[in-house]
Amino acid sequence: MTASATLTVLFCRPDPSARSAVGDGSAERSGAGELVAPSDQPKVTIALDQIRRALGEPADGGSTGGGQAINYVGRRPGKAVDGLLAGRVLVVGDDADLAAVVLRLLRKDLLGAVEVAYAAPRRTEFTQLWGLPTGPDALPLARQGEADLVPLARDDVGGVLVGGGFLGPVNGTVYVDEKRVLQGAAHRLSVRPDRDKGLAVSVEPRRFAGLGIFARRPTTTLGRAVQIGTVATTVVRDGIPYTRSMERWTFYKHTEPLRLIRGLF
Repeated sequence: MTASATLTVLFCRPDPSARSAVGDGSAERSGAGELVAPSDQPKVTIALDQIRRALGEPADGGSTGGGQAINYVGRRPGKAVDGLLAGRVLVVGDDADLAAVVLRLLRKDLLGAVEVAYAAPRRTEFTQLWGLPTGPDALPLARQGEADLVPLARDDVGGVLVGGGFLGPVNGTVYVDEKRVLQGAAHRLSVRPDRDKGLAVSVEPRRFAGLGIFARRPTTTLGRAVQIGTVATTVVRDGIPYTRSMERWTFYKHTEPLRLIRGLF
């Protein structure tokens, strides 16, 4: 990215100019008018404010004049961001916000054309997976770093997985590619992207009743896809539970990688 190139900032919080009239800061209104309850701890809010100041955000929320166009896009942004997806974008938010933006890139066939930088207010599954800085420390990388191609995971209900997900408890059969990795019950099945194979799938065995410890150590298998058949269970992707319990689920490596800003090469 050259010094003159534009970094478009997708700030995944409601515009502060659209605050609720409650008067005590207990809620905000998104651009769509819905109330958003404050779920962040104070340290998270502080980190986001630091990022906003470091970007030199003006009071009117427009361009800073320094190459950053700041856009308040709300939590888990959807189609409304499509017109902003060009060049290099910086997603300020959590892993679920990042996944929402990446999903729009996928659906608009822009994964190969748009570079994605990420500034999370604290460590997340995604930042730990790819060794990314957090908070204001992520801004120099967003401006000056170069893109690395990292694997992207998809699922069979039209979503993506950027950092990590899990299903649990599981009682059924699980295959990673052609290898059966579970026949029976497990406490949890965790999935994350893997550079070498596409997915890393960990089976966490059931706990001893009343002891709170595992009967065996978790086992991890690498592959391109994982297929799960189980009694109805909870599915969580990047910290967000799926809308209903599921008996079948598939994660698989997408054919095209994500162009992630990771460092200087």
